[in-house]
This record gives sequence, C-alpha cells and structure tokens, in this order.
Amino acid sequence: MDASVKKQLQIKACKVRMGVIEGVFNAKSGHPGGSLSIADILTYLYFNHMNVDPKNPKWEDRDRFVLSKGHTAPALYAVLAHKGFFSVDEIKTLRKPGSMLQGHPSMKLTPGVDMSTGSLGQGISTAVGMALGAKLAGKSYRVFTALGDGEIQEGQVWEAAMFAAAKGLDNLVAVIDNNNLQIDGSVAEVNSPYPIAEKFSAFGWNVIEICAHSFDEIDAAFNAAAEFKGKPTAIIAKSVKGKGVSFMENQCSWHGTAPNEEQYNQAMAELQAALAELEA
Repeated sequence: MDASVKKQLQIKACKVRMGVIEGVFNAKSGHPGGSLSIADILTYLYFNHMNVDPKNPKWEDRDRFVLSKGHTAPALYAVLAHKGFFSVDEIKTLRKPGSMLQGHPSMKLTPGVDMSTGSLGQGISTAVGMALGAKLAGKSYRVFTALGDGEIQEGQVWEAAMFAAAKGLDNLVAVIDNNNLQIDGSVAEVNSPYPIAEKFSAFGWNVIEICAHSFDEIDAAFNAAAEFKGKPTAIIAKSVKGKGVSFMENQCSWHGTAPNEEQYNQAMAELQAALAELEA
C-alpha cells in the first residue's frame, strides 16, 4: 500500500476511534471495546475499497455492508459520519430519543446503513441473501459483513456459511473480528470457536488470516478476496479489543461500558496525541 494512502487511513481511523468514545460517553452507554477493534477494517472499507456514494445512499449498484455484530454501531456511525453520510455532530446524539443513531444500526433511520442488525448471527444471513440477489440479478456489486468471534458461537452463522459456499458466492466477504473477548470473558473460555480459520475452510470458504490493525495486510486481503473466484472469502482479522485506548485494550469489562468523565478525558487525550503524531 502506498505510504501516503496508509497514513491518511491511519488518520481517519484515529478520528473514527475518537467518534466511538465521543458517542458512548455522551450516550452514557454503548459498546466501545468491539467498536475500537473493528475501526481499522471499517475505515479501510469505506475510504479505500467499497463503491458507495454518500450523496446517494440507496444507489442500486453500490457495494453493501452488513454489521452483523450490530452492537458495535458506534464505529460504523463514526465511519459513515466522516465519509459524509451525515454530520459528525450527530455522533453526540447516540442512543438519545429521536436520534438517527440508535444502539443498533437501523436502515430506516440512518443514511448509509444497508441492514438493521442487533440479534447476533442474523447479519451474515442477510449479507448472504444480498450476495445471492446480486448474482441472480447479474449485478457486479459486492457484499461485506463483519462478525464478532463471540458471535460465531451462534448456529445460524454456520447455516449461512454453508449456504454461501454451496451457491459459490464469491461476491461475499465476511470479516471475523477476532479480538478473543466477549461480554463474559475470553471466547475460548465461554464457548471456544477455535480453530476459526479451519472451520470456515471446512465449510467451503476461501480463508485469509491477517492483523486487523495493519493496513498493508488489510489491503492485501481485500484485494485477494476480490480476485478469488468460486468461493466466498472469510477474513480472520486478529484484533485487540479496545484498540487505541490504553486502559480499554484487552479488557472484556469494556465490552459494554461507557467511560465516565475522567476516563473520557484520558481516552480522548491519548487519541488526540496519536492523531497529532500522525498529522505531524
């Protein structure tokens, strides 16, 4: 990846993380941990890979994205805001009555949201349906979905995975945000989904394993997925829950907890320092 492009993506991702903290702090609730771990992937998709138009959110030939791990909506909202689907100021209205930004994504309320999600395991099924629809209609758009590693404990995920492979949906990419933590502890302790790569491979998927915070690896993986024919692609993205905020990193307690004022100030100070270094 070109160095200047990578630097701009790193800057955008830092601003997205600031948006996550801003949103959950003002809401006094939300899910910062998994939002921070998926921030780099979402930033890359919307700013460097997907074919979307903020001025025409319902454009028929756009690429689609389904946030199957819908509780990490703060990250998606921050990306959509910085992409221009709506004002960045809206982030402060997260979860408030009348806001377009509710606790889980709503395609009826929020410009740029392609599918309403929240009940874990269901998002990938709708993404599979979208990808099949594109094939049947002879459309060239691609479909992307992001799942949590705790989420793939849901049986519906594997029904969808089996169907996608059976139909040869090579226009579908599923990202597994593998931060190894869920609300009750590590995924390995709660109900181990490991080995994740081997499971998707056994279900007939093309599988790529990457670091979720390396834009070089992210770029290579999505470009490889676009070239691969005959199978859907699963990108197993090894990530850090709470990435970018020191006291949130690798702590399952930040799965669904909003920072207080002191924690908010510390988190924003760390992210602002990171941003200043990137922009220097």
